[in-house]
Amino acid sequence: MGRNPMKAAVTLCAAASLAVPLGTASAAPSAENASQRTRDPVLVDCSSRPDVRPEAFVLACGDGNSHLVSLHWSRWDADAAVGRGSNAVNDCVPYCAAGSFRSYPVTVRLDQPRTWGKDPGEWHYTRMTLTYTDGRPDGFPRTVTYPLWD
Repeated sequence: MGRNPMKAAVTLCAAASLAVPLGTASAAPSAENASQRTRDPVLVDCSSRPDVRPEAFVLACGDGNSHLVSLHWSRWDADAAVGRGSNAVNDCVPYCAAGSFRSYPVTVRLDQPRTWGKDPGEWHYTRMTLTYTDGRPDGFPRTVTYPLWD
């Protein structure tokens, strides 16, 4: 740099002019992350896919013998989600592979949103409460609460 002061000055000015736009661009992701935190939470399914207002949801990931269908959501916000649908449950009579699915009307409440381990910029509901409104599977209480996976 000492040999050609003009070249050094031009190089320094060029570097400074490039640094200004880079500084502005590096601020953009933090604004984007802030907007992600204000989005409504998601419901994470068995395959770790996030969804908002799903029409169906598998409760029994291992065998699929219990799932929610025909879901219609009346609320979905930062604190909770509330909807109605049916819980289709396999009666497993005489055994699960030969059983029949029976549907029971339910109200669904999702709550306790937390950051999602797979994507810390995303929030997901961590608890689901089902309330059976007209009949319920044998042995089930009227209201059932499940922790949801991360």
